[in-house]
Amino acid sequence: MSGDSSMAIAAPSNMRTNKSAVITILGATGSIGLNTLDVIARHPEQFSLFAVTAHSKVAEMLAICKQHKPRYAVMGSETAASKLRTELHALSLNTEVLVGEKELVAVSEASDVDVVMAAIVGAAGLLPTLAAIRAGKRVLLANKEALVMSGQLFIDAVRSANAQLLPVDSEHNAIFQALPQAVQQDSISTSFQEHGIRKILLTGSGGPFRETPLAEIASQTPAAACAHPNWLMGAKISVDSATMLNKGLEYIEARWLFNCNADQLDVILHPQSVIHSMVQYIDGSVIAQLGQPDMRTPIAYCLGYPERLASGVADLDFTEIGAFTFAKPEAERYPLLQLAIDACWQGQAATTTLNAANEVAVAAFLNEQISFGEIAEICTETLQKANISPLNDIEAVLNCDAEARRIARKHIQRGR
Repeated sequence: MSGDSSMAIAAPSNMRTNKSAVITILGATGSIGLNTLDVIARHPEQFSLFAVTAHSKVAEMLAICKQHKPRYAVMGSETAASKLRTELHALSLNTEVLVGEKELVAVSEASDVDVVMAAIVGAAGLLPTLAAIRAGKRVLLANKEALVMSGQLFIDAVRSANAQLLPVDSEHNAIFQALPQAVQQDSISTSFQEHGIRKILLTGSGGPFRETPLAEIASQTPAAACAHPNWLMGAKISVDSATMLNKGLEYIEARWLFNCNADQLDVILHPQSVIHSMVQYIDGSVIAQLGQPDMRTPIAYCLGYPERLASGVADLDFTEIGAFTFAKPEAERYPLLQLAIDACWQGQAATTTLNAANEVAVAAFLNEQISFGEIAEICTETLQKANISPLNDIEAVLNCDAEARRIARKHIQRGR
C-alpha cells in the first residue's frame, strides 16, 4: 500500500503491517460502534482496542468494557464517567475512564492508535474526527456530518496529513467498491472523465413513509418515523431516513468523497436496500455493490482494506430476494432531500446550517415538541434567515453551526 502524500485513500505510513492494528471507536454504544466491536471480535489476532467512547450510556459502556477490555473509555459527562468508574472498580476491571471533548480528541490522535472508527452521530463528532485526520490515521468515516459541516476544510486536512479516509456508510462504501482501483487511491482529486465514469447512482430505500398518502405524512409519530423497513438504526438517523434528509447528507458527503459535480450524482429509490449504490460508466456498464442490509459488511471492508475480512453477515440468496424496483424520489414527499441538494452547491455555510437546524428539529420531534411536518419547515426557515457566507476555518464552521441552532430553537419556542 502506498504512502504517497498526494493520495487521500492510500494507507498512511504509520499503518502497522506486522502486528494487530490498534483501534479507537468513537460512538461505541451506537449501532455502528457495536457492529464494529462484533467484527473486530471475530479477528482478535488482527485488531486490539485502545479506546471506546459514549455520551451517557453507562450500562452499555460497562458491558463493552467487560467483554472487550479497552485501555480507555471516554464519557460525555462527569456524572456518567463517575458511575462507570464505580462499576468498573467493583468488577476489578482496569479500563481508565476519561471525560469530555478534550479526551475524545486525545484518544483519536494518540500515537498508539492506527485506526479510528468515527461513528459519533451529528456535529459532536466533527472535532475528534478531524483530530484523527490531522494525526494521519486510517479514519473509517461513519459520521457524515463531519464532511457536511467542514467540506473543503476536511478534505484539505486529509491531503495535508496523508490520512486514509474510508467511507463506512453503506452507500458510499458501495460506490467506493465499484470504482476502479486508481480512483480508490485518490478519489477526492481524480477526474471521472479520465476513468470513463459517467455518474454515481446513490440509492435510498425511501424510508417508512414511501407509500404513505401525502396528506398523512406531516402528522406521523416518532415511533412510526423510527420504524425503518430495512435497517435497524438509532432514533436520529431513522428520522432522517424518513425525511430522506439522511440521503441529502449522503449526497453532500459523496460530493466531497468522490470529487463529483451536480451532473455526476443522482439519487434513486430502491426500496429493497439490496443494491447499496452504483457507478455508471461511459460504455453503458453499471457496476453495483449488493449485500444484506447489515452494516458489518462495509465495516469489515474498511477494517480489512484492501483485503476482505469475514464479517458474520449471511450470504445473499438471489433466489429469495424477489424483484428489484427503482423510482425517482418525489419532491412533495421528501422536501428535505431537495433542500440538501440545493445546499450542497450553495456552499459550506448552507450545508452546516442545514445540518444544525435538522439536528435541533429532529431532537424536538423525538421529544414530541413539534410535528413531523415541522422538521422541514424549521430547516427551510433557518436557511432563509442564516448568514450564508464563506467559512474559512473550523472556528467559523462552529460559529455557523451555533447560529443555525439558535435560529432553529427560536422557531420551536415561537411555535409552542
